[in-house]
Amino acid sequence: MAMDLVDALASLVRVTETGSFSAVARERDVSKAAVARQISYLEQHFGVRLLHRTTRKLSLTDDGQMLLGLAKPVLQGIETIEAVLGQQSASPVGLVRVGLMVAASHFIAPRLPDLLAAHPGLKVELVVSDRFGDMIEDRLDLAMRVGEITDISVIARRVGIAARVAVAAPSYIARHGQPANPQELGRHTCIVHDVGPDSDTWTFAGPHGVQDVRVSGAILANDTVAVHLAARTGYGIAFLPLVQVVDDLRKGELVRVLSDHPAPGVPFSLVYSSRRHLAPRTRLVMDFVIEQVRQMRTTLSASSEEVII
Repeated sequence: MAMDLVDALASLVRVTETGSFSAVARERDVSKAAVARQISYLEQHFGVRLLHRTTRKLSLTDDGQMLLGLAKPVLQGIETIEAVLGQQSASPVGLVRVGLMVAASHFIAPRLPDLLAAHPGLKVELVVSDRFGDMIEDRLDLAMRVGEITDISVIARRVGIAARVAVAAPSYIARHGQPANPQELGRHTCIVHDVGPDSDTWTFAGPHGVQDVRVSGAILANDTVAVHLAARTGYGIAFLPLVQVVDDLRKGELVRVLSDHPAPGVPFSLVYSSRRHLAPRTRLVMDFVIEQVRQMRTTLSASSEEVII
């Protein structure tokens, strides 16, 4: 009975955060009716009505708002208990939800099987998006963020500097040669990641300072995966996060161009909520990601100030 109550309270919190029974059902891999039954169970248990239900919207009653305020610290306390006691486990178990940018997912996903093979009780869910949301609302245990971290609700562990690189397939280089400097990109076919105004302007650093170069090509895409795939076909030169293409560079499926004109980098970090105790399983995943970045940096013989992402 007590565990049913805790689980139902957790469902109530998520229903109010998402505004949807269906969303919570998808998160928990249960039916919408099962989530509704949990809310009904709470209403019967406490003898109050918790939600106003209409065809368009869910909203809390006064009693529901009171229960929500009381339930959140209880659930956070249970998380802390599980985390502290979990430290006694020889092998951390449970689910870790990790928020990753699309580019970083290309680097992390192929490497996760090694971690999971070493820790059979561990499960990792990758939540892939280039749009940053609220970690609590998105139920993220860990997330990768680019730029300076100003959010006081999270704790950040600085990992390094994010880098973008110009790359092309060997077949393109064989046909058209490599640009000797950024200005020569103007006579090359480029593949543009279209994210708004000035997407066709690529920025490089060199002995004469920062240079902005306007590029052009017949393929534009609002997704780095499409740009990446087009580059691999040999169509043209792309400007992508190094973490997304690093395995292609190692295999020779792509080659780096203008390597002596690196793009200005930005810091990136792994963050987790300051309101949650860092569970051993989450720390394990965080340390794993950091170690993978370190190994790749060593492999590429990058300087201490460069980190692939």
